[in-house]
Amino acid sequence: MAIEYAVIAGGCFWCTEAVFKDIIGVESVESGYTGGTRPNPTYEQVCSGATGHAEAIRIGFDPEKVSFGDLLDISFVTHDPTQLNRQGNDIGTQYRSAIFPANAEQEAEAKAAIARAQQDNSDPIVTTIEPLKEFYPAEDYHKNYWEGAGQRNGYCMAVIPPKLQKLRKSFANRVKASS
Repeated sequence: MAIEYAVIAGGCFWCTEAVFKDIIGVESVESGYTGGTRPNPTYEQVCSGATGHAEAIRIGFDPEKVSFGDLLDISFVTHDPTQLNRQGNDIGTQYRSAIFPANAEQEAEAKAAIARAQQDNSDPIVTTIEPLKEFYPAEDYHKNYWEGAGQRNGYCMAVIPPKLQKLRKSFANRVKASS
Protein backbone atom coordinates (compact mmCIF):
# COMPACT_ATOMS: atom_id res chain seq x y z
CA MET A 1 0.00 0.00 0.00
CA ALA A 2 1.43 3.36 -1.04
CA ILE A 3 0.47 6.13 1.37
CA GLU A 4 -0.15 9.59 -0.08
CA TYR A 5 -0.42 12.81 1.88
CA ALA A 6 -2.88 15.69 1.88
CA VAL A 7 -2.25 18.96 3.71
CA ILE A 8 -5.31 21.07 4.41
CA ALA A 9 -6.40 23.81 6.79
CA GLY A 10 -9.93 24.52 7.94
CA GLY A 11 -9.77 26.29 11.27
CA CYS A 12 -8.59 24.84 14.57
CA PHE A 13 -6.50 21.74 13.96
CA TRP A 14 -7.98 20.04 17.03
CA CYS A 15 -11.29 20.06 15.17
CA THR A 16 -10.03 19.00 11.76
CA GLU A 17 -7.89 16.22 13.24
CA ALA A 18 -10.93 14.79 15.07
CA VAL A 19 -12.93 14.63 11.82
CA PHE A 20 -10.32 12.98 9.62
CA LYS A 21 -9.28 10.30 12.12
CA ASP A 22 -12.73 8.75 11.53
CA ILE A 23 -12.38 8.29 7.74
CA ILE A 24 -11.89 4.86 6.17
CA GLY A 25 -8.57 4.86 4.33
CA VAL A 26 -6.98 7.51 6.54
CA GLU A 27 -3.86 6.00 8.06
CA SER A 28 -2.58 9.04 10.00
CA VAL A 29 -3.53 12.60 10.88
CA GLU A 30 -0.92 15.01 12.18
CA SER A 31 -1.60 18.55 13.38
CA GLY A 32 0.93 21.20 12.48
CA TYR A 33 1.72 24.50 10.84
CA THR A 34 2.39 25.40 7.21
CA GLY A 35 2.08 28.27 4.76
CA GLY A 36 4.10 30.79 6.73
CA THR A 37 7.56 32.26 6.87
CA ARG A 38 8.98 31.44 10.31
CA PRO A 39 10.94 28.18 10.63
CA ASN A 40 9.86 25.83 13.45
CA PRO A 41 7.09 28.06 14.82
CA THR A 42 5.52 27.43 18.20
CA TYR A 43 1.78 27.28 18.82
CA GLU A 44 1.92 30.64 20.58
CA GLN A 45 3.76 32.23 17.65
CA VAL A 46 1.25 30.85 15.13
CA CYS A 47 -1.69 31.96 17.30
CA SER A 48 -0.30 35.50 17.30
CA GLY A 49 -0.86 35.61 13.52
CA ALA A 50 2.67 36.96 12.98
CA THR A 51 4.17 33.88 11.30
CA GLY A 52 1.75 33.58 8.38
CA HIS A 53 1.23 29.88 9.11
CA ALA A 54 -2.12 28.13 9.12
CA GLU A 55 -3.12 25.54 11.67
CA ALA A 56 -3.19 22.59 9.29
CA ILE A 57 -3.31 18.82 9.24
CA ARG A 58 -1.26 16.37 7.23
CA ILE A 59 -3.36 13.35 6.36
CA GLY A 60 -1.71 10.09 5.37
CA PHE A 61 -4.19 8.16 3.25
CA ASP A 62 -4.52 5.04 1.14
CA PRO A 63 -5.67 6.30 -2.30
CA GLU A 64 -7.21 2.89 -3.03
CA LYS A 65 -9.65 3.44 -0.15
CA VAL A 66 -10.19 7.21 -0.18
CA SER A 67 -9.20 9.76 -2.80
CA PHE A 68 -7.67 13.19 -2.33
CA GLY A 69 -10.89 14.63 -3.80
CA ASP A 70 -12.98 12.72 -1.25
CA LEU A 71 -10.89 14.17 1.56
CA LEU A 72 -11.42 17.67 0.19
CA ASP A 73 -15.18 17.11 -0.16
CA ILE A 74 -15.28 15.99 3.49
CA SER A 75 -13.30 19.06 4.52
CA PHE A 76 -15.74 21.37 2.75
CA VAL A 77 -18.74 19.81 4.52
CA THR A 78 -17.15 19.84 7.99
CA HIS A 79 -15.93 23.45 8.06
CA ASP A 80 -17.25 26.73 6.63
CA PRO A 81 -15.19 27.51 3.50
CA THR A 82 -17.01 30.84 3.07
CA GLN A 83 -15.48 32.48 6.17
CA LEU A 84 -12.33 34.45 5.40
CA ASN A 85 -9.52 33.95 7.92
CA ARG A 86 -11.78 32.50 10.57
CA GLN A 87 -13.94 29.63 11.70
CA GLY A 88 -16.66 30.75 14.07
CA ASN A 89 -15.04 32.52 17.01
CA ASP A 90 -11.52 31.58 15.88
CA ILE A 91 -10.31 34.66 14.01
CA GLY A 92 -7.01 35.20 12.22
CA THR A 93 -5.08 34.05 9.16
CA GLN A 94 -3.94 30.97 11.10
CA TYR A 95 -7.55 29.71 10.87
CA ARG A 96 -7.88 30.23 7.12
CA SER A 97 -9.42 27.65 4.82
CA ALA A 98 -6.62 26.43 2.57
CA ILE A 99 -5.39 23.50 0.52
CA PHE A 100 -1.67 22.88 0.12
CA PRO A 101 -1.30 20.53 -2.90
CA ALA A 102 1.82 18.37 -3.14
CA ASN A 103 1.78 18.18 -6.95
CA ALA A 104 -0.03 19.31 -10.11
CA GLU A 105 -2.56 16.48 -9.85
CA GLN A 106 -3.55 17.52 -6.32
CA GLU A 107 -3.73 21.16 -7.43
CA ALA A 108 -6.14 20.26 -10.26
CA GLU A 109 -8.26 18.24 -7.83
CA ALA A 110 -8.25 21.13 -5.34
CA LYS A 111 -9.66 23.45 -8.02
CA ALA A 112 -12.33 20.86 -8.90
CA ALA A 113 -13.25 20.38 -5.22
CA ILE A 114 -13.65 24.13 -4.73
CA ALA A 115 -15.96 24.22 -7.76
CA ARG A 116 -18.02 21.32 -6.32
CA ALA A 117 -18.22 23.05 -2.94
CA GLN A 118 -19.33 26.30 -4.56
CA GLN A 119 -22.38 24.50 -6.00
CA ASP A 120 -23.48 23.74 -2.41
CA ASN A 121 -22.84 27.24 -1.02
CA SER A 122 -24.59 30.48 -1.89
CA ASP A 123 -21.74 32.55 -0.42
CA PRO A 124 -18.40 32.57 -2.26
CA ILE A 125 -15.86 29.91 -1.29
CA VAL A 126 -12.77 31.69 0.05
CA THR A 127 -10.57 28.60 0.39
CA THR A 128 -7.12 29.31 -1.00
CA ILE A 129 -4.80 26.98 -2.86
CA GLU A 130 -1.29 27.69 -1.60
CA PRO A 131 2.11 26.20 -2.39
CA LEU A 132 3.05 23.38 -0.05
CA LYS A 133 5.92 24.65 2.05
CA GLU A 134 7.59 22.97 5.00
CA PHE A 135 5.09 21.28 7.34
CA TYR A 136 6.04 21.71 10.99
CA PRO A 137 4.42 19.17 13.32
CA ALA A 138 2.62 20.74 16.27
CA GLU A 139 3.82 20.23 19.81
CA ASP A 140 3.08 16.81 21.34
CA TYR A 141 0.23 18.04 23.52
CA HIS A 142 -1.82 18.78 20.37
CA LYS A 143 -1.67 15.15 19.15
CA ASN A 144 -4.93 13.22 19.53
CA TYR A 145 -6.27 16.24 21.39
CA TRP A 146 -9.96 15.35 21.03
CA GLU A 147 -9.50 11.88 22.52
CA GLY A 148 -7.77 13.34 25.60
CA ALA A 149 -7.84 16.92 26.86
CA GLY A 150 -10.44 17.90 24.25
CA GLN A 151 -13.08 15.95 26.19
CA ARG A 152 -12.61 18.45 29.04
CA ASN A 153 -12.30 21.55 26.83
CA GLY A 154 -15.56 23.50 26.55
CA TYR A 155 -14.60 24.93 23.16
CA CYS A 156 -13.98 21.45 21.73
CA MET A 157 -17.15 20.06 23.32
CA ALA A 158 -19.14 22.82 21.59
CA VAL A 159 -17.45 22.64 18.17
CA ILE A 160 -16.30 19.08 17.45
CA PRO A 161 -19.48 16.98 18.01
CA PRO A 162 -21.48 18.98 15.42
CA LYS A 163 -18.62 18.48 12.91
CA LEU A 164 -18.64 14.74 13.58
CA GLN A 165 -22.43 14.66 13.14
CA LYS A 166 -22.12 16.41 9.75
CA LEU A 167 -19.44 13.90 8.77
CA ARG A 168 -21.56 10.89 9.75
CA LYS A 169 -24.67 12.32 8.08
CA SER A 170 -23.03 13.34 4.80
CA PHE A 171 -20.41 10.58 4.49
CA ALA A 172 -21.81 7.60 6.44
CA ASN A 173 -20.24 5.15 3.98
CA ARG A 174 -16.78 6.67 4.58
CA VAL A 175 -16.73 6.59 8.39
CA LYS A 176 -14.94 3.93 10.40
CA ALA A 177 -17.17 1.79 12.62
CA SER A 178 -17.27 2.97 16.22
CA SER A 179 -15.40 0.73 18.58
